[in-house]
Amino acid sequence: MLEVIKYLLVLIIGAVIGFLLRKYLAEVKISSAEKEAERILAESKKEAETLRKEIILKAKDEAYSLKAEVEKENREMRSEIQKLEKRLLQREESLESKRQALELKEKEILEREKVNETRKEELNKLLSEEKELLQRIAKMSLGEAREILLKKVEEEAKQDAAKIIREAENKAREEAEKRARNIITLAIQRCAADHVAETTVSVVPLPNDEMKGRIIGREGRNIRAFENLTGINLIIDDTPEAVILSSFDPVRREIARRTMEKLILDGRIHPARIEEMYEKSKEEVEAQIREVGEQAVFEAGVSGIHPELIRALGRLKYRTSYGQNVLQHSLEVAYLASVMASELGIDIKSAKRAGLLHDIGKAIDHEVEGAHAIIGADLAKRLKEPQQVCHAIMSHHGEVEPQTVEAVIVQAADTISASRPGARRETLESYIKRLEKLESIAEAHAGVEKCYAMQAGREIRIMVKPQEVSDDAADLLAKEIAKKIEEELEYPGQIRVMVIREHRAVEYAK
Repeated sequence: MLEVIKYLLVLIIGAVIGFLLRKYLAEVKISSAEKEAERILAESKKEAETLRKEIILKAKDEAYSLKAEVEKENREMRSEIQKLEKRLLQREESLESKRQALELKEKEILEREKVNETRKEELNKLLSEEKELLQRIAKMSLGEAREILLKKVEEEAKQDAAKIIREAENKAREEAEKRARNIITLAIQRCAADHVAETTVSVVPLPNDEMKGRIIGREGRNIRAFENLTGINLIIDDTPEAVILSSFDPVRREIARRTMEKLILDGRIHPARIEEMYEKSKEEVEAQIREVGEQAVFEAGVSGIHPELIRALGRLKYRTSYGQNVLQHSLEVAYLASVMASELGIDIKSAKRAGLLHDIGKAIDHEVEGAHAIIGADLAKRLKEPQQVCHAIMSHHGEVEPQTVEAVIVQAADTISASRPGARRETLESYIKRLEKLESIAEAHAGVEKCYAMQAGREIRIMVKPQEVSDDAADLLAKEIAKKIEEELEYPGQIRVMVIREHRAVEYAK
């Protein structure tokens, strides 16, 4: 009996142990299954996230490529339009020249006909007078005939004397013109100033093509910030390892070029960094303007120039007139004036000083109303320049009659420098004037902080003061400016008017 009880106890204990062991093994399997399920779920989420990112990147790449294709097509269309404009302009110029030639020939023919008629009348008159004279002579005495003969001889002598005097005057005039031509030729030969043709684009090299994506920024925020701040058009195309800066204003383009080079060298490209580099580049350009003005004064050999006039001379480096650099033109006029003054025995220093400063008004003519000659003379007078220099500046374009020899010399030197072959290009100057007029129309409206003409004049971007112009007023302002442009400008195609209103809230944690 005792053994049976022991056997039963053993069985019970074994059953309990087996139950507990199976329960433990079941819990272990369940825990392992749960962990495996969690692992599989995490891997599925990770794969889904990776797939989502790949799809987004692919979509962005396709968007960028599509944008590049659209920009390329736009550039090709603009190029074709510019070619057509050029052809039309050439045809108009050809027709105009032919029309003028025909008018000139017609005028010459009419004048010849008038001269012939006059000569015919005079000949008929002389014949009738001779007949009358012969009739009178036939009835005259010897004394009367002698008196008439003496009068006729006297008249002929007077005519011969007048002819001799006229020939002497013509000979003297020819000698004077020959002497003047020699002086001008000598002055031109001794002046060897070179002119560099101004362009409207600058190319900035890149270390690699990956930098283009950083310049564009996320959703184009960097390129928008750069264009809005500098006022130039940043062109990023298929050109390998390079971007193009386009603007009709060379000062803006130079500041933008320096800003871009600093950003590429630094590597950190974002809107705040762009503003910082822009301010540094702007200060550098201002310093360079002063240095260029001082260098121009040194090259011309002129002393005692007021610092404000020196700075204005430096600004002329970034100003062109019909494609001719105004600073180089001013130096050339100074050299020509000094050579002509030397040949004529006039004060060389005064002529050279007036020649250097004759176009100084072009440095500030966008700030002051009036002709640049009058503006320049007023500026020189205010800064205590000599009276003869101020008069030469004022009279070099005929606003007033030149009263001194120096003024005539400067006028002649200015004409020589401006009219020599290759010195000027009418097309670029008219193009720049059209863009400046476009900007001035926008700046005339209240609330406009700054504005830039871009895309070769096909777009104008206007930044307004957010505290003065609301969102609704910005829409109205865009319509007003567009209407004003339609009324005052002539242009091919259409012009996009973009009004930008940006409000920034800035606080400092102390």
